[in-house]
Amino acid sequence: MRIALAQIRSGTDPAANLELVDRYAAEAAEAGARLVLFPEATMCRFGVPLGPVAEPLDGRWADGVRRIAARTGITVVAGMFRPADEAPAGRVTNTLLAVGAGVDAHYDKIHLYDAFGFTESATVAPGSQPTVIDVDGVGVGLTLCYDIRFPELYLELADRGAQLITVHASWGTGPGKLDQWTLLARARAIDTTGIVAAVGQAYPGNEIAALGPTGVGGSLVASATGEIIAAAEADPQLVVTDIDLAAAAKARDAIAVLVNRVRFAKAQSTA
Repeated sequence: MRIALAQIRSGTDPAANLELVDRYAAEAAEAGARLVLFPEATMCRFGVPLGPVAEPLDGRWADGVRRIAARTGITVVAGMFRPADEAPAGRVTNTLLAVGAGVDAHYDKIHLYDAFGFTESATVAPGSQPTVIDVDGVGVGLTLCYDIRFPELYLELADRGAQLITVHASWGTGPGKLDQWTLLARARAIDTTGIVAAVGQAYPGNEIAALGPTGVGGSLVASATGEIIAAAEADPQLVVTDIDLAAAAKARDAIAVLVNRVRFAKAQSTA
């Protein structure tokens, strides 16, 4: 299976960002990819109010992505924001939209980035449901950014049939952060003995990076044994690579961590 990672640099104009989706999806399709992945916050970068740009799943921006997927003939997964259904008013949901032939699904980010001095939960409502889609008969699990630090979600997706798990990020800068991103993607691949495709926003420069988690680049694909198959540097780039699902299945059978792991009951408080 051939996949593409579109490491773009989103701005604050959803229409301009949709043009990036159009251009990179067309390039991915021309290269023979069946699936193209865009980062978290493809619709609009972080560092600005998100409520004014949020749209429903049947809104203009999402429908634009659907048209792009239909025209190019491949499955497109991209990060967007939609109005949250719950109070307080003004919060949004950090969402992945996945559309293509036989696919029209979404995933709402479960683990919110309340870390490193950033409080995503102040403006974003959490999701609750893991999501696996089918692309050409391949189970693809969807995750967003901070989710990558929670192996339980990845194991759950593998249990639900994900052979490939994607993570879409707008990673924050800081000492060791790019190294952590790379190590976490490789670790989640080893945890699940599955392929992990991790796409992030390109580095936007120091001025924008100071506004919040707006990307460091470093998109990569890790094999089921944690080897880096393909990777990007810091600037905008389309990474196209073939993934060996048969080799991943052999690794999953041989290492057998999904079968052999023990599930522990949650300890009850004695207080």
